Amino acid sequence: MHVSVLGAFEVTRGETILTPSAPKLRRVFALLAMHANRVVRVDQIIEELWEDRPPYSATTTLQTYVYQLRKLLGRSVRARNVPVGLDSSVSLSTTPGGYSLSLPHAAVDAQQFELLVEEGNARLEADDLEGASRILHDALRLWRGPAFSAISMGPLLQAEAVRLEELRKIVLGHRIDIDFDRGRHAELVGELTALVAQEPTHEGFQAKLMLALYRTGRRSEALQVYQRAREALDAELGLEPTAELQRLHGAVLDADPSLDAPVIGAGLVRGGKKAEPPSQLPPDLPSMAGRTEPLREVHSALEDTRRSAPPVVLVVGAPGSGKSAFAVHAAHRAGTDYPDGIFYARLLTADGEPVPPEDVLLGFLTTVGLPQDRTAASQEALSRAFRSWTASRRVLVVLDDAVDSEQLEPLLPSGPGCATVVVGRRLLSHGAISSRVELPPLAAADAVGMLGAMLDPHRVAAESEAARELAELCEGLPVPLRAAADVLHLRPHWRIGRLVSRMRGDVGRLAQLATNRSSITRSVELTWQLLPEEQRTTFRTVARATSEPISLMDAAALLDIDESRAEALLEDLVESYLAEVVDAGTQDAFWYRFRPLFRTVAAGLDSGTGTPAALPVPGRRYAMPMLAAAAL
Repeated sequence: MHVSVLGAFEVTRGETILTPSAPKLRRVFALLAMHANRVVRVDQIIEELWEDRPPYSATTTLQTYVYQLRKLLGRSVRARNVPVGLDSSVSLSTTPGGYSLSLPHAAVDAQQFELLVEEGNARLEADDLEGASRILHDALRLWRGPAFSAISMGPLLQAEAVRLEELRKIVLGHRIDIDFDRGRHAELVGELTALVAQEPTHEGFQAKLMLALYRTGRRSEALQVYQRAREALDAELGLEPTAELQRLHGAVLDADPSLDAPVIGAGLVRGGKKAEPPSQLPPDLPSMAGRTEPLREVHSALEDTRRSAPPVVLVVGAPGSGKSAFAVHAAHRAGTDYPDGIFYARLLTADGEPVPPEDVLLGFLTTVGLPQDRTAASQEALSRAFRSWTASRRVLVVLDDAVDSEQLEPLLPSGPGCATVVVGRRLLSHGAISSRVELPPLAAADAVGMLGAMLDPHRVAAESEAARELAELCEGLPVPLRAAADVLHLRPHWRIGRLVSRMRGDVGRLAQLATNRSSITRSVELTWQLLPEEQRTTFRTVARATSEPISLMDAAALLDIDESRAEALLEDLVESYLAEVVDAGTQDAFWYRFRPLFRTVAAGLDSGTGTPAALPVPGRRYAMPMLAAAAL
């Protein structure tokens, strides 16, 4: 028996056509065939036939349909456990919860399609581009039109039709990419022209046609494709072309060498061999305490299919919150969703200098085969090359220690299957950023759990009170917690309480005890160094002057400036996570707080002016209003 669903719905056995004529009977047969050799529940079939309005006789009517299908198949009712996998085995059996249609292996053309796709992917993994292209061609030839086009579909078949259509488009895109990598640009022009005619608003096909025409010396025709695409998008959707299609148009206008086949068309293929996809992530941490919800947020943002542009997730938090480790951990978890590779770059040097985007791009493109004669290319040319290379691939880009939005623009991949995770040194504003995930300090239980994971859990349990106080002194920040654990590792004869007593009243002593000073203070210092001079002075002065939240009026007096300027400076520190806003209980009356660990770092910063200034007026007006009221 052969069941065809890719283009119509037809069931045949030999020369005999077995396709039912009744619409609902065809729908039941199609649903069972798509789940051949598996049980389809009665409630699923009823939902397919009548959605949320089944008649009282739904079960009886369904039994009638099953009886008619059995007559059509010409087979008697079998017992429950029907043997499957035999070419001669075709039967419809009843189970306690539903029905199962037993068919020979790959009797449904949709199953044949998916099996061929798997074989094509295997050939691609084995570096057999020609074989992969041939097999994917065979898979796509099984399609004769939209799936189930001869059936009035219910919700389940409709969902299956959408799934199959999306898979077809993905396979078609992969097969075209393989042919691009084989240098078959001229042969692709005709096929892509037909695809664009069928789907004039599909910008991916438009971009591929432009590139194929450009690489075959038909630059003017490539520009005409863009104009027609722009007109179609405006007429049908009222939209302008995406930024990527506009960039490709600009590159064609400029005859940008980054579009040349030797640079872009080679993709992951070098000398006929498929290189390993880039995998540049640093090593992962064994565990990530207290970050379940932020990890879920990142995962959800990366999987958001509602956006037309690739997702860009910004990860932010206070210095010491473990942003970089978190982003690397999240990227490792999502890695299997990006088969074409993961790129990683740190956008800040160890000395606190921003890394030029062209250096990052050169590193990315060299990894995937950029020829040496392109090393002198401009930032714009390198960015276009990277966008073109990623246009038809699924890659994840992790950009650590981003300083400003201008760093991001040239480094973002363009393909709809790509994504970017950005770790910001401060809050960033950019149109491409689709989600922001903020890392708060760890809850007390999670912070103690992190200590237990890094130290002997029995050691932490034996001094549970001291462990809780240590977590509190570290303010729930993973970086100082890790530094404290390092101190206790190197001093196994110390009790946790001994470290707590050393830190109590002076958390800065942790920096003196830790062997890795950069893990405690360097993160704050790097953020501080990136600020303009006036903001640096504000942090040094205000953070060292008070241990309580400070009002805007008192900060202005301390800095000897007006309140408007003081507010601008303090808000810059909030955006950099060096300060935080505290709710004063009064609308528009903001108070600003500096973490004790940050105040300790501020005390050690070189101001060039000697000792820090004292508060101009001591007393309760530097405390929170509710504390002041309590003292009256």
